[in-house]
Amino acid sequence: MDVTERFLKYVSFDTTSSEESNTCPTTPGQRLLGEELVKEMLEMGIKDARIDEYGYVYGSIPASAGCENEPCVGLIAHMDTSPAMPGGNIKPRIIKNYDGGDIVLNEALNIVTRAADFEGLAELKGKDLIVTDGTTLLGGDDKAGVAAIMCAAETLMSHPELKHGRVAIGFTPDEEVGKGADHFDIKGFGAEYAYTLDGGMPGEVDYENFNAASAEVKVNGVSIHPGSAKGRLKHAALIAMEFNAMLPAAEIPGCTEGYEGFHHLECINGDASLTQMSYILRDFDMNKLKAKKAQFEGAADFLNLKYGAGTVEVKIEDSYFNMKEMIADKMYIIERAYEAMRKEGDQPISRAIRGGTDGSKLSYMGLPCPNLPTGAAYGHGRHELACIQAMESMVRVAVNLLTVE
Repeated sequence: MDVTERFLKYVSFDTTSSEESNTCPTTPGQRLLGEELVKEMLEMGIKDARIDEYGYVYGSIPASAGCENEPCVGLIAHMDTSPAMPGGNIKPRIIKNYDGGDIVLNEALNIVTRAADFEGLAELKGKDLIVTDGTTLLGGDDKAGVAAIMCAAETLMSHPELKHGRVAIGFTPDEEVGKGADHFDIKGFGAEYAYTLDGGMPGEVDYENFNAASAEVKVNGVSIHPGSAKGRLKHAALIAMEFNAMLPAAEIPGCTEGYEGFHHLECINGDASLTQMSYILRDFDMNKLKAKKAQFEGAADFLNLKYGAGTVEVKIEDSYFNMKEMIADKMYIIERAYEAMRKEGDQPISRAIRGGTDGSKLSYMGLPCPNLPTGAAYGHGRHELACIQAMESMVRVAVNLLTVE
């Protein structure tokens, strides 16, 4: 199968992960796809292909004769799709020779991907695109990565003249809910370093990402009948609003870009007696992230002095860290990726990821793991698409990356 056939097959599996589930994987569809990938790898001749009790899929291609001393390189992609949009009953459609204009996904529902709203669409003019009917996401994040890795593996298995060291392959569940690296068997994987293939157009090599934390803010109030509330009512929701107003107004996602960090209020629920808020905190600089944590704690301290001890409770937990710290002294990994892309005619660039990847956690677990593109874009929503030529290019880039001269 070519990469388009594989991709269309894999998106037929509903692998939406769940933030509410405590199982691993969090949804059964991920294991079904994992079992299919194991079956396909065994059919290719990858003898050690397997799925473990957590739904992680592993396999490896032995080194070519004479290449046993080459470093083992790993390729990793995640099988799940974001719970932000439905991921089942996907109806993909191929647009041949895209004309560069608006894309009508669903005329009946008036769902249109407008070129003016999506940067980069103009660069895809003349390419063949895969889109949805606008009622689901597509699943390019990250089934485009899964398909590229499977095609690269098939290429190596069917072309023994291509020389390579040992290749480790891994497919993870639950990346979209922050659990993709939790049970990854780094020792069994056996790679010296690896690359995630997880989004973007060819040419990008990502090795910087946010340091991240979450903050849960609980405001304890005193609810009294408004008719007799003077001097007695302590309105939790109003105090929560006061807390949020104490945070820097310009340090929010809508006011930041590039290397600028932010705090982001994801959810607020409550009333006069109890209000709870959930925030995420992000910054590339660890000292600046620590300063953001201190802002939260300082606001709580001030309000507790004003309204009484225990009024505001703040719980902050780290989520992941900037992989650059783990890769800075191993830049040959990045240069190897650059060279694989130059062979394909791309001019590689690196941008800081304003988010996180499995590669970040894996890097801190001892497996340096920058991120490569897949040929998919606009993930987590109805406007997600994949470019066939870009996916084909990434298969060749992956083969370039793994082979030695």
